[in-house]
Amino acid sequence: MSENNYEEAWDYTMKVLHDLYKSQNKEDEFKIWFNMSYVEDTIDTITISVASNFLRQMIQKKGYFDVVQNKLKEITGQNDITLNCIIKEELVSNSNSKNDSESKPVESKKSESKKTVQSSTEIESKPLEENPKSDKKSENKKHPLLQEEYTFETFIPGDNSNFAYNASIAVAKNPGKQYNPILLYGGSGLGKTHLMQAIGNYIYNNGGEKLKICYVSAESFTNEFIFSTKEGKTNAFKNKYRNLDVLLLDDIHFLQGKESTQEELFYTFNALHEKKAQMVYTCDRPIKEIKNMATRLVSRLSNGLCIDLQPPSYETRVAILQKKIDLMGKTLSQDIIEYIAKNIETNVRDLEAALNKVFGYAELVGKTPDLGITKHLLKDVMDSRSSESISLDTIQKVIADNYQISIADLKGKKRDKKFVVPRQIAIYIARELTEIAYTELGNEFGGKDHSTIMTAYKKIAEQIKIDPTLESKIQLFIREIKEYKK
Repeated sequence: MSENNYEEAWDYTMKVLHDLYKSQNKEDEFKIWFNMSYVEDTIDTITISVASNFLRQMIQKKGYFDVVQNKLKEITGQNDITLNCIIKEELVSNSNSKNDSESKPVESKKSESKKTVQSSTEIESKPLEENPKSDKKSENKKHPLLQEEYTFETFIPGDNSNFAYNASIAVAKNPGKQYNPILLYGGSGLGKTHLMQAIGNYIYNNGGEKLKICYVSAESFTNEFIFSTKEGKTNAFKNKYRNLDVLLLDDIHFLQGKESTQEELFYTFNALHEKKAQMVYTCDRPIKEIKNMATRLVSRLSNGLCIDLQPPSYETRVAILQKKIDLMGKTLSQDIIEYIAKNIETNVRDLEAALNKVFGYAELVGKTPDLGITKHLLKDVMDSRSSESISLDTIQKVIADNYQISIADLKGKKRDKKFVVPRQIAIYIARELTEIAYTELGNEFGGKDHSTIMTAYKKIAEQIKIDPTLESKIQLFIREIKEYKK
């Protein structure tokens, strides 16, 4: 051990970096990627630990080690300092491998370091706060309507969900003040309900125990309203929902075509908005695209913050898998993690299903699966995805229905924008989901030549790059097409 003892310099460096990222509104980035703990040092090396090998690889890949090392050099004036990073398991293993006489001189430091490492991993499941207590996790209370595992710390944000994640945190920290209402929309399994309930859990565990917080699905809300009407208890229903402090209403697309329930929600919305109660809604598509929804209700919901969640990128899928594995207290080889992430691109729920299948095999057979076994276990999943046969008729019908035009118009030669845009989108989706050649597509779209079909495809592909709302809309269409054929 060096007499220099860089521990104080390390602590100060991390504080400076924390303040810097916080001032740039990147505190959540700091919490995820600077989750490092001091272990020991020599004259020119500081040894730190992180929770997993995956985290070490990602921190190195993203350059955060360099950020810390450069700041350390700046603060200490020592240009030859290097960082040595180990994972928690190595730290514990090295400590246990020493005999009592060897470990005694550094027992206090090692013990303290192990506690620090444990604390740094446990903080992932604690509510976000400026000065979290080490035992905060055990103090958390479960709200009767919320799943306690749905927290901000168990959610892995990526490019597909950063905006929604940070907005949700802002809402949780200042309910009813900053963004109200907030509407999260996107496909199934992308984390809408997770973030919604994370807001509720955060508020409940940070001074909101006496607040009236209600999480309810739109289906349950509807059924409860119908029951109250039949039983002559509408006043009780109104008193329950119009006096809430926080309303978390999930899957409001279920209200499509239900005029009486929409009207009741409209008045509930007005009552809650007037008393500055926080409202959070989720939907499977942009609210303006829900058919048979009252215009005034759409207007109210659209006046808040509306954010879409997209399918996670490959890097985010890898991070999600590793996080799930860590939370389960299990391990899985990196090649298996990467195989699952590369082959399941849809949503978090499908990633979890693949993990459960792999670990289920391990528990039943008593054998840790290798990559070959994993491929065999997930063969049905991969085959069903690759062999899905989506018909062009289905694509044309779904697009025509969404744009409220006839299939004949979709295939026809009319040049009005109301026909051209959906026609181009249908062509783009057909090329993405099927193996149909340009020439054959031309025949199926009114006898157009292959160059016209290619131009239509390229036009949508280019627009997607500059218009994220178009990409979101197309992903919604694709999901509807896949569900339509089932």
